[in-house]
Amino acid sequence: MSIKPTRLKKGDTVAVIAPASPPNKENLKRGLKFVEDLGLNYKLGKSLYSEYGYLAGNDEARLADLNEMFLDDEIKAIICAGGGYGTARIASALDYDAIKNNPKIFWGYSDITFLHTAIRQQTGLITFHGPMLASDIGKEEANQISKDTFKQLFAPAELNYDSTISQIEELVTGSAEGPLVGGNLSLLSSSMGTPFEINTEGKILLIEDINEEPRAVDRMLNQLYMAGKLQESAGIIIGDFNNCVPERELSLSLEEVIDHYIQLAGRPALQGFKMGHCSPHIGVPLGAPASMNTKEKRLFIESGIN
Repeated sequence: MSIKPTRLKKGDTVAVIAPASPPNKENLKRGLKFVEDLGLNYKLGKSLYSEYGYLAGNDEARLADLNEMFLDDEIKAIICAGGGYGTARIASALDYDAIKNNPKIFWGYSDITFLHTAIRQQTGLITFHGPMLASDIGKEEANQISKDTFKQLFAPAELNYDSTISQIEELVTGSAEGPLVGGNLSLLSSSMGTPFEINTEGKILLIEDINEEPRAVDRMLNQLYMAGKLQESAGIIIGDFNNCVPERELSLSLEEVIDHYIQLAGRPALQGFKMGHCSPHIGVPLGAPASMNTKEKRLFIESGIN
């Protein structure tokens, strides 16, 4: 059963943490100003500015930040500063009982995909796949549409995504409904064979990625296909695949790779959504009821908050 977190209101306090890699400090500074402009107070995770190789502090410190913020009654939402790498290292040690008993908004994407999947499947909590403070919002050229996507946290709002937002293309004809799941393809494929393996059965699957050659996208989609994850889904939504270009002369194109597996899966499929490592980046609630219609080139998602 899904749990919708409570909406934000002005004056609330949110947590800002880095459960994966260290965020860009200048971008984060601007991102925190954005939080203030939303009328929110913020509390920083203890490991937010830590650097341990490619991690924002050791596993214990990043885990403690996440667990403590869910237990802190003052905190109404947890917003990730950035992604990178590292959330899968702490997923098995998360206090899922505490999360289930203290449901609150959890927001991020990219490497955060592993936590979205783990938290949803262990607790039923709807979480939010959206632009992050240092990775996106704090950039000097940050898109206003990306910033506006945070409005969904303050008042229940359905998302009716059609070709007025971006150019949508039909890959496989049909309609589907089910909870929206997924996120970054690399993290979804790395969940395979773990206790947090993505469950796609009867669900609308969103995939996106960045900086992966077509052959790497091929490998990951093939893994999901062989495991039945593509064909078990109710439908498939293709988000942004930023800079997923060949580094060698002999290569299939990204479009050829995606089309191959989407046609094999045979599920209703649409592509062209501004979700992922792109600008603008439209935030969406993962786990919320959704429906898609390829003839209308439309994706509808219910609000993810109470």
